[in-house]
Amino acid sequence: MATSKSSLTALTLGAIGVVYGDIGTSVLYAMKEVFGSGHVPFTPGNVYGILSIFFWTLTVIVSIKYVLLVLRADNHGEGGLIAMLALASTSVKDRPQLRRVLLVVGIFGTCLFYGDGVITPAISVLSAIEGLEVLSPQFANYVVPLTLVVLFCLFALQKRGTAGVGQFFGPITLVWFGAIAVLGAAHIVGNPVVLKALNPYYALSFMFHNPGTTFVILGAVVLCVTGAEALYADLGHFGKKPIRIAWFTVVMPALTINYFGQGALLLKDPLAVKNPFYMMAPEWVVLPLVGLATMATVIASQAMITGAFSVTKQAIQLGYLPRLQMRHTSVRETGQIYLPFINWGLFVAIAMAVVMFRSSSNLAAAYGIAVTSDMLITTILTFFVIRYGWRYPLWLCITATGIFLVVDLTFWASNLLKLPQGGWFPVLIGGAMFTLMMTWKQGRALLNDKLKADSIDLKSFLEAVFVSPPTRVEGTAVFLTAEPGTVPNAMLHNLKHNKVLHEQNLFVTVRSHEVPWIGISKRVEIEALGHSCWQVTLHYGFKNDPDVPRALEQIRGRGCELDAMKTSYFLSRDTVVPSIGRGMAPWREKLFAQMHHNASAAADFLNLPNNSVVELGSKIEI
Repeated sequence: MATSKSSLTALTLGAIGVVYGDIGTSVLYAMKEVFGSGHVPFTPGNVYGILSIFFWTLTVIVSIKYVLLVLRADNHGEGGLIAMLALASTSVKDRPQLRRVLLVVGIFGTCLFYGDGVITPAISVLSAIEGLEVLSPQFANYVVPLTLVVLFCLFALQKRGTAGVGQFFGPITLVWFGAIAVLGAAHIVGNPVVLKALNPYYALSFMFHNPGTTFVILGAVVLCVTGAEALYADLGHFGKKPIRIAWFTVVMPALTINYFGQGALLLKDPLAVKNPFYMMAPEWVVLPLVGLATMATVIASQAMITGAFSVTKQAIQLGYLPRLQMRHTSVRETGQIYLPFINWGLFVAIAMAVVMFRSSSNLAAAYGIAVTSDMLITTILTFFVIRYGWRYPLWLCITATGIFLVVDLTFWASNLLKLPQGGWFPVLIGGAMFTLMMTWKQGRALLNDKLKADSIDLKSFLEAVFVSPPTRVEGTAVFLTAEPGTVPNAMLHNLKHNKVLHEQNLFVTVRSHEVPWIGISKRVEIEALGHSCWQVTLHYGFKNDPDVPRALEQIRGRGCELDAMKTSYFLSRDTVVPSIGRGMAPWREKLFAQMHHNASAAADFLNLPNNSVVELGSKIEI
């Protein structure tokens, strides 16, 4: 029992560090953007109204929607938009047209995550370092260069993994939440009347008397819930209970106290609106607070980067992105990976955002569209999961998700007003990723159709070959093939050029499924084809790491004995040639051909031993 409690404490501390880093650092800029925009006249009544809106936004969107409802929709213990998408698409698999629409919507939401992943580190680190301006306006010129240096160091460290520093994330973020709670409490004690804003009457009253202003400022209010998606995305790492305990015992109270402390300060000193967070602190505390805030924002950014790696890996497994170079940074944690292309691509985009927008206030105009779009998509997918997956009554499903749909739509519509001021930036990134993903998915389908059309039936081919068998050589040949039951091009080339056949031949197809994990016991299917030939299908979930040699060890004792030293892996390295007037638009076919050409080797992705791989190429016109 003591061990269980200790484990729960450790997981809760970990959740505070990883899950809540983003939402925890929004206190740096959220209140400043609402009042600093100039849309809200500065009156005590308005301060109470805005504080009330902040508190009830946190309560409705985070506490009720995500912590209580969405966390229940786990996919074999995993969360996140891709896990939700897989759950929703599986729930409506008997409705193919609806399933296709949900897949497109879900993938678009996943693409917007990359847009969010660019804005989050940029605005978080910028807002932390902007605290130096409170000490002296002379520091203003150093904010952008310092931000770029901090971000470069963060991305340069990714290849080393987070195993070493990850253990400090929880304690540092816990200190951060403690610090923001103390700062807020000090000002609430001096002006406790501010606590009356906990009453929803003030939020409703403000919205009723200022409907136009409310709609406009919701684009800034949403900044207080940025990072809410991380609750669900990190479900598989920590579990529901630690995430819920962390929210209700540490994060929600600390955020509420700090926002209300900022409100108390603004009631006393309206000029503090230029940076209410840092102006809550005595001058001697500002410099250490900037240091602590920078560490907190780096941790929040780290969680976003790790999330980008994880989402990319899942998209590759599901067939929406080409294989990319992937390194495991921990021998114990399979989820800790490093993708150089994604890492430096993100850094370049984030550096562009910092240089283009130059301040957290300008970046706030770009922030929100990607977040609210993902929230909206999560709500839509949740409806299909609870209606068709869990078979709840229609009235209950509409009631449970309808309220959140209205709230999400309102926030989303308000954020559309930001498009001209910078909201286009994350949408542009999301749109570019969506184009790449859909081009790859459709291109792969066209390629597979072409391969099927030109394919030869494996069983018939083997019967013909063994009428007058070629020379057999010792050892095992493993032929990787996309479609079971068809002759791999690599085998045709091997017979044509080498005129030999191995003593044992395995025709292996790797299948990825719309579930996070597939256990070892369900990994392998094997069918004997005669003449010491076998058809093997390997099954993986989108969070499993494909490892063909390890999986093939399971077929020992089933008629096929493998010796690693005498096994060769044959792969077809196809060169795609775009054609005019077929399949996709010419520019998309060229894009697909380029993506296919630049994809990392299948041997690395499938964990094949480098000294045992033979690649035989061919050209395929799509």
